[in-house]
Amino acid sequence: MKEINKMPMDKNETLSKIDKKFNELKINNKLALMPFLIAGDPNIETTGEILLKLQEKGADLIELGIPYSDPLADGPIIQLSASRALKSGTTPKKVIKLLESLKGKLNVPIILFTYFNPLLSFGFEEFCKMASKVGVSGLIIPDLPLEETYKFSKIVCSFSMDLILLVAPTTPLERMKIISNKTRGFTYLVSVTGVTGERKEMENRVENLINKLKEISPNPVAVGFGISSPEHVHKVSQWGADGVIVGSAFVKRISSCNKNEVVTQIGDFCEELRKAADR
Repeated sequence: MKEINKMPMDKNETLSKIDKKFNELKINNKLALMPFLIAGDPNIETTGEILLKLQEKGADLIELGIPYSDPLADGPIIQLSASRALKSGTTPKKVIKLLESLKGKLNVPIILFTYFNPLLSFGFEEFCKMASKVGVSGLIIPDLPLEETYKFSKIVCSFSMDLILLVAPTTPLERMKIISNKTRGFTYLVSVTGVTGERKEMENRVENLINKLKEISPNPVAVGFGISSPEHVHKVSQWGADGVIVGSAFVKRISSCNKNEVVTQIGDFCEELRKAADR
């Protein structure tokens, strides 16, 4: 497929970790399974155990949320998770320290999900520098204005990470073209209008959106928001997506599991989703 309006790349630029992962999965005709959880819920130590268990049970990439007090894109389940994580004392520096402690053990690409204000307060370049040093592969910043993405994507890229952008069902076609060709690593397709959260049914229009994105950009497409069951994962795979992101269903299980069983139960659910993705 011809590449259009793609962000210019330096001749010496190599493929990112996320690019390599999607290329590897494409060769093997596999759907990328990407669990999401909030760091520090129920505590930072358990998060580390969960990350390793997800890797063991078939996760290809993991999206790790940094808790924030005003998570505009998130529904009640993830908002409550972020609140619990903040109460447990989780900070961006503690998340970085956790990932540093897992270097050499955690090998799947890690994508940090966070909002723009905490990064500005921290210092955007300093955060990227620290994240890159502990092996982070990408950033998702849902409230970053599109008009600012080129400048900040260059900074993220300079630290060997990808800035991943979101497309919504309501995004006009021309804006969709701009987003899908400025994103790096993959295009994050939001499957529903609204915030994150479990849904009983997948909307059929998602299939058309996947096809539309593939027509206008060569980037892989990963679908998230509202995906909460093995059946949803299988359906997204059948629709031609390159990846699937499952968040609230994992986060809900973390909140409801017995603390002694949470790691095992999260691993079991990940394994169920892996089997559905591979059907």
